[in-house]
Amino acid sequence: MTTLKQDFYSFLAQTSKTPVGLEIASAKGLWLKDANGKKYLDLISGIAVSNLGHSNPTVIKAIKKQADRHTHLMVYGEYVQSAQVRFAKLICSLLPKSLSSVYFVNSGSEAVEGALKLAKRYTGRKEIISFKNAYHGSTHGALSVMGDDTLKTPYGPLLPGIKILPYNDVAALKNINEKTACAIIEPIQGEGGTIVPDKLFLKALQKRCKDTGTLLILDEIQTGFGRTGKLFAFEHFGIIPDIITIGKAMGGGLPLGGFVANRKIMQVLADNPPLGHITTFGGHPLCCAAGLAALEVLIKDKFNEQAAEKEKLFRTLLRHLAIKEIRGKGLMLAIEFHNEELCKKAIEKCLKKGIIVDWFLFCPTAMRIAPPLIITEKEIKRACRVIISAINEVI
Repeated sequence: MTTLKQDFYSFLAQTSKTPVGLEIASAKGLWLKDANGKKYLDLISGIAVSNLGHSNPTVIKAIKKQADRHTHLMVYGEYVQSAQVRFAKLICSLLPKSLSSVYFVNSGSEAVEGALKLAKRYTGRKEIISFKNAYHGSTHGALSVMGDDTLKTPYGPLLPGIKILPYNDVAALKNINEKTACAIIEPIQGEGGTIVPDKLFLKALQKRCKDTGTLLILDEIQTGFGRTGKLFAFEHFGIIPDIITIGKAMGGGLPLGGFVANRKIMQVLADNPPLGHITTFGGHPLCCAAGLAALEVLIKDKFNEQAAEKEKLFRTLLRHLAIKEIRGKGLMLAIEFHNEELCKKAIEKCLKKGIIVDWFLFCPTAMRIAPPLIITEKEIKRACRVIISAINEVI
């Protein structure tokens, strides 16, 4: 009889030749337990997904309650479903009034696809601006606006009319003009290595978009729902986008994404042609029930408001000559090392010591720190001790 791990390699498509391969039996809070009973402290939240940790009891209760009512009923947008409506209303109540309509999909990549279609349909324009080292997903349109050629080139040709500009460069914004449908950007770059832009850059981007009639899309898929200390990262910069894309932590641990815009903009998807954008499972009631419960807990317990103090503690405790700098906001951090090999070995050593950290697609010299927002002071101190110990053993 084969083992579960052997079947994993035999029957599941692999995304790399060397997957981590942990066989997790259970997870609660910040802790994952493998099939042998070894415990791991999760410092990456399933890549910014599990903002409330694993198996949050309020979220689990909401999922079970919704499952007793019904699961899938009909393709998105046709039936009035309580979980969808209540969640959309709460999301909009937390955003600027101009962001008043939610379109639910299944993932962040799908949210980007929908947002790009919406911008082209509303403006009647074809050109799209994105930025170097941007990551917006792996589907065809999202891949087209990725800011790195390594992952794109094997899948060409992709969408035409894409211009990639340098991130955080005000002078480059002159490339946005009256032919540009939209500019899509992460308010804080994720896979680029947690790059926080100058406030003036994002303000200049917003102004340039307004001056040229270009829609500004902010990709809040990784930064949203409290990750950076604000409910949404654009709040740090004093700007308001025309469209935001959301996902990851949105579903409380279940697959869910969305894009949000003004109702006037969003309505173009419903006419000429009707069903201009459609999804079967988008806004699945189980996912919306989980997401609604998670967001209500986040607001009630103000976990996002605690992120700044927890960030300070990480920055205070993670001091070492091997660390070049620490970047980020809230609990979206990158530890930059002096070289890629040191970073890779430190990540591997941390895993052996029971701490789960990770790297970045476009910044292999940095270690990702993005724990659940519920992480305690005691857990931060424990994690930092292990990380420093791992670095010392590597060097």
